[in-house]
Amino acid sequence: MIDSERFYTIVTNKILERYGKEMTWDIKAGLMGKPEIDACKHLLSFFPDIHISLEAFMKERNELQDQLWPTVPILPGVAKLVQHLKKHNIPMAIATGSRREKYKLKTGHHQDIFGLFEGKVVCGDDTQFNMRGKPFPDIFITAAREMLGRDVGDAQGEPTPTQIAERARALVFEDGLPGMQAGKRAGMNVVWVPDPNLLGVTEETGPEIADQVIRSLEDFVPEQWGLPPYDS
Repeated sequence: MIDSERFYTIVTNKILERYGKEMTWDIKAGLMGKPEIDACKHLLSFFPDIHISLEAFMKERNELQDQLWPTVPILPGVAKLVQHLKKHNIPMAIATGSRREKYKLKTGHHQDIFGLFEGKVVCGDDTQFNMRGKPFPDIFITAAREMLGRDVGDAQGEPTPTQIAERARALVFEDGLPGMQAGKRAGMNVVWVPDPNLLGVTEETGPEIADQVIRSLEDFVPEQWGLPPYDS
């Protein structure tokens, strides 16, 4: 929904350049949407010869990012879609791997859009839900159940046929590969909106295949998904 991935790249490479290293898109593809500590561990595993601890890397990364989050822009097409869904009373929630503190930093200056979700947000550090991180399906199933009141069962249990059918009514929008995989593992429909650079390094996405791939939410056509069309 916001252009956070560009900021992640800027900050990460600012740290890595001291060691003559760079996070390329083939590395970044495996990080997107994962819980912070998992993403940082995965990143540093590609650079075993640099002398920085996980804790020090995360501390510097967070300090630099926190300076930038209040300026992060909304991605094209997001405002139009969210306002449209709200206008037509379509139930919607946010499921983000970000910690709640960081979510607030990233979205506080965009409350004209994020306020439309009326607090229906599940974050990666909501420990009361006992969630595994993406690509596990937990966060999407939790958001549907806890925020939207849908009978979708539990991510770590066996769903009933009724719960499977309810999951199949959901539509997930994702930009990251682990998030797309999580949505499909949840039994939901997924519109994948990856960065063009990501498509260039993810020819193999595993057994999970997005139901639709578009370059921007500006290309999303609501009526293709049984939703009311945009006003002409």
